[in-house]
Amino acid sequence: MMRIILLLSFILTLISQGYSNSISCVNHCGQEFNGQNLCNCKTKCQEDNNCCPDYHIQCEESLSRVSDSEIQAVSEALYSLDSNRASDSELIIDPQVLISNSETSAKKDLSPHSLFRYVSEASLFSKPTYAAFITLLDNYDRKTGVAESFSPAEVQEQENFLKQTIQNTELGRELYTFLYNKGYYTSWEEFLFDLKMMWFGLYSRSNDKLDSSGFEHVFAGEIKNGKVSGFHNWVRFYLMEKQELLNYYSHSFDGPWLSYPDVLGMQFMWDGYYKQIGSAIIGSSPEFDLAVYTLCYITRPSKKCLLSLGGKQLSIQTYTWDKTNYGNGKKYIASAYPVTPN
Repeated sequence: MMRIILLLSFILTLISQGYSNSISCVNHCGQEFNGQNLCNCKTKCQEDNNCCPDYHIQCEESLSRVSDSEIQAVSEALYSLDSNRASDSELIIDPQVLISNSETSAKKDLSPHSLFRYVSEASLFSKPTYAAFITLLDNYDRKTGVAESFSPAEVQEQENFLKQTIQNTELGRELYTFLYNKGYYTSWEEFLFDLKMMWFGLYSRSNDKLDSSGFEHVFAGEIKNGKVSGFHNWVRFYLMEKQELLNYYSHSFDGPWLSYPDVLGMQFMWDGYYKQIGSAIIGSSPEFDLAVYTLCYITRPSKKCLLSLGGKQLSIQTYTWDKTNYGNGKKYIASAYPVTPN
């Protein structure tokens, strides 16, 4: 009780002195320290003796709620339940040239052929989750600094996507059950609302315009400062390549999986803009990508999140958007992607 009283007293004192921000670790656990902040929420803060007053409550207890082994176990379950993943007969890729990380900045087209040799659109894209995903992709202007807006029909497309991928799949229901049992959510309604906000809620990356969202950045891709930003989805990659708007150059990482889903770290030019390393899970369903990114974002925000897929490990890195929030201080998704080793 004394600790709580002292904590509240400290916070009220700071607020009375004009410091209303950056004094709490709520939704800031693990984030890089900003020198303008009054305190720190990274693990190293204990060594530096500059932890925010609620660090132990917000960060240590949050991390202990779900262990690494539990994340790996549920990720294996999600992997097993991905019945809509591509089979070897539905998807054929040609990665061609493998380069080192030191070569990724060269912008050299070393692959004479497309990455995707064959995709069975009839069998894959007719599935409700793929169809709902593809419908969303033309709802965005890829350049940051240009305000996004959604028509009522486009908002309905977002809701249908969450319904098809999460509510209507065994994989999505498994994710909800896990998060519900861990106390993150108390109802389907709460979970779906939070998914909609964290993935589709708009925020500003440039020019104070509501120009971005987690979904646009991760799944559709953006252009910022003359470079490709985000763009971590294989279906989007294939569709852009098919329209001759994307030129595959090379890859710097190929995961250990012998069937789909696999992971690639790719170099490519997207209609005049270069991506030095664009990682993506290849051959997975839209619901699988959404589920594992969401799992990691909720349980390990702004941290590397170690998954187990078919007995092989994959790290997912997520980042929170810290400049604005929704609800009771919740953070939008800034990015989520597979980590490719250096």
